[in-house]
Amino acid sequence: MRLRCTLSRLLLACSLAACFNLGAAAADPAARRDVRPATVTTHPAHPGISDAARQFAMQVLNSRDHGGRPFAIVDKHAALMVVYRADGTLAGSTGVLLGRVRGDHSQPGVGERTQAGRLRPEDATTPAGRFSSQPGINRSGEAVVWVEPETAFAIHRLRNDASAASRKRALASSRLQDRRASAGCVVVPVAFYEAVVQPLLGARRAVVYVMPERSHWQSMWDGSGTAGL
Repeated sequence: MRLRCTLSRLLLACSLAACFNLGAAAADPAARRDVRPATVTTHPAHPGISDAARQFAMQVLNSRDHGGRPFAIVDKHAALMVVYRADGTLAGSTGVLLGRVRGDHSQPGVGERTQAGRLRPEDATTPAGRFSSQPGINRSGEAVVWVEPETAFAIHRLRNDASAASRKRALASSRLQDRRASAGCVVVPVAFYEAVVQPLLGARRAVVYVMPERSHWQSMWDGSGTAGL
């Protein structure tokens, strides 16, 4: 009988200790920080995502290059943008309008010419690279996601202006060349901007990757696994 009582008391003590430790871990932020998600090594197939963008996303997630922030990948070859939440889960993808001129670099002085309304034809490129984006307001008072503010490069919704009808047709076109219709910015449908871009990229700093069209996307990654161009 004494042995059974002793064992019962030991079991009760162990149970209480375990409960106490679990409660302390839940209350201690440092304990929660020790639980890290596993490295993502696969990316589910999605009909709206190109193979190149899918492979690029795997590289971002495996290297954690996004730094725990929401991020977007713009595939210029496919004229599409894919947006991910900070935890790496897919938020959505959409066709986009890109710069009328092919190229991976901004022309010197393009930011000043954009603000002055004096853009040249050759200015209409969508630059490639890794960008730390931030939400902001353009000179017209429109909420945009600044990808590179100094060159006036942004992600914005399709505007309801004189060119709206032709741009809607371009976005709906299956011909990729038709989607090369912007002055350089990444233009997305209004519904996608409001449902995906605004809450993720338009609410905080994020990372935007624009894949190059003059070289392979892997050229953006150096030997350390850090993206750039």
